[in-house]
Amino acid sequence: MAQRFSVSRRDFMRSGAIGTAGLAMGVPPSFVAPSDRITIGMIGAGARAHQLVEAFKKTLDFEIVAACDAYTGRLERMKSRTDGRADIMSDYREILTREDIDAVVISSPNHWHYQHAIDSLNAGKHVYIEAPMTHSIEEGTGIIEAQRRNNLAVQVGSLGPSGANADSARRMIKDGKIGQVTMIRVNTGRNTAFDTWIYPIPPDASPETVDWDLFLGSAPERPYSPERFFRWRCYKDYSGGLPTDIYTHTCATINYVMDAQMPESVIAMGDLYYWIRSRDVPDTINATLKYPEGFMVNLNGTFGNQRDYSDTIQILGTEGSLTLRADSDISFWPEIVYEDNYDRILDSWPKDLADEYVVNPAVLLKEMPPSRPTGTGDLEHIHIDGMSPVLIHIYDWLNAIHNGDATEQDAEIGHQTAACAHMINASIETKKMVTWDRQKLKMD
Repeated sequence: MAQRFSVSRRDFMRSGAIGTAGLAMGVPPSFVAPSDRITIGMIGAGARAHQLVEAFKKTLDFEIVAACDAYTGRLERMKSRTDGRADIMSDYREILTREDIDAVVISSPNHWHYQHAIDSLNAGKHVYIEAPMTHSIEEGTGIIEAQRRNNLAVQVGSLGPSGANADSARRMIKDGKIGQVTMIRVNTGRNTAFDTWIYPIPPDASPETVDWDLFLGSAPERPYSPERFFRWRCYKDYSGGLPTDIYTHTCATINYVMDAQMPESVIAMGDLYYWIRSRDVPDTINATLKYPEGFMVNLNGTFGNQRDYSDTIQILGTEGSLTLRADSDISFWPEIVYEDNYDRILDSWPKDLADEYVVNPAVLLKEMPPSRPTGTGDLEHIHIDGMSPVLIHIYDWLNAIHNGDATEQDAEIGHQTAACAHMINASIETKKMVTWDRQKLKMD
């Protein structure tokens, strides 16, 4: 059975309140006065930053006016991508001192996120920051405090909760369609150099075109390394590897659809088996997250096989199962069960008691072969149309900037989803189960 829902916005969009520019039927406005546009400075101009610029260009509510990066080649491309309108520079502090810039987009390496976010908020800039929000758990509360103190809009770039399929799954779970959820499973598979962050290095990369000291920041001092600069996700100094790059997005979606905050405990194992010459973060991980709301999450990831490339989230309930895919589809399988004592357990009973049991009307109704369902129930494949999650996420941020509303992924939520990943890494490093203090927002 197939169903199709037309869902184009998150709840705030469905209400019609998405900022001063407004939207009608999911279509951006044809004209926005320059005085109403949000001016943006890009902190970091890598591949993700260029993707975000293309998304911002689909709206007329934002204007990219500046960009900084430690590699000159990225800045040249950013200048071209903005039709020459963006000023380019290496030092992010030049962006923060400009009074004509309202907001920043932070897509720098993870080890820079905290400093970039704190300095931006203290400079009075609204912040869109790529996930994970932090490089360590300890950094999260500082960003939360800076957001509250400065009363600015922070949006963390975990897009899953902005997807229309997440809204639908949340409603189905809340309405009891799949019964009590006890287990969620996610398998992640990658097996190409690109998907495991072994990105090509530009031929012109050199100490003359790369500001190595600027890149390092607070990270340990090392000799210039183009591999570390262009493939920073592979190294613990700058990244948390698979948990922070992938599982933060997964956990953001799970937390949203389950109306949960944080796991109370995490136990994980991980090691480096295949890509041993290119990184020091694990390429294979198995993690279990236990939530106080009454369910567990099992995250399996390998960078040695791509059969489970889709990162499908399987939500298992007592009355059915849901699968969420990145393409906005949902599948629902009803749970069809029957008791089966007749052929096995009764063989160990005294025969007269067994014979009496099988003629009991209640037993005949529940357990005898004629009453057993055939097949496994009708699969419902639900296709959901809607605006892309990145645009919904951007407009959510716009609405918060204009109206002071909360964003879908503010600093506190961003801290929690990043902490899920940090707890996985902490468990791997310590070879112990780790626990979370909900009151203090930190790991015990």
